[in-house]
Amino acid sequence: MAATLLVAGCSGDSGNAATTTTRTPRPVNTTTAQQHPPTNLTIEVGNMKYSPADATIKVGETVTWKFSDKVPHNVQGIGDKAMGLNSPIIDKGEWSYTFTQPGTFRYLCTLHPDMRGSITVS
Repeated sequence: MAATLLVAGCSGDSGNAATTTTRTPRPVNTTTAQQHPPTNLTIEVGNMKYSPADATIKVGETVTWKFSDKVPHNVQGIGDKAMGLNSPIIDKGEWSYTFTQPGTFRYLCTLHPDMRGSITVS
């Protein structure tokens, strides 16, 4: 009789459908905007110069340096104010930086110190 109760308890039809909960994983946001902030200014790095060498943007805007020269270059901030400007050495590709504070940020290529530029952020 105990076996009958056990089987009846497990196989009883109460008229209710079994509920199944399926958890859908939360999507990971991998949009381009999340990985790379929108560029507000592009500076070409080629022919041993930054072009434009001097530019003005607004706080919160992003500058992208686009490297396409025969030799590698980088972007290195000059002075305390520009300490965050520190790209790797690149010969082909891009590097971006978002400016969050106003001021004038001077930079150079450490491999070619005559290559200089500045970003004024208002």
